Amino acid sequence: MCLGIPGRITEIWDEDSGARMARVAFPGEEKTACLAYLPDLSIGDYTILHAGFALTRIDEESAQLTLATMTEYGVFGDPAVS
Repeated sequence: MCLGIPGRITEIWDEDSGARMARVAFPGEEKTACLAYLPDLSIGDYTILHAGFALTRIDEESAQLTLATMTEYGVFGDPAVS
């Protein structure tokens, strides 16, 4: 099963190969993502990744509500227990 966790784009760059890439911040970690399917995403936008690709744009209000709900239900775990 996969969870669609919203992440916020913090950096965007173009690789020498022409691939548009981004750094995406999630609770507790950051990932690198390819923006090939959504090249118009901007810094500050929220997205959902799958297999290293940004597949969906999500508005900030929905992203914050989803993250708050996931936190409330313990999806991100208890950092003190790690």
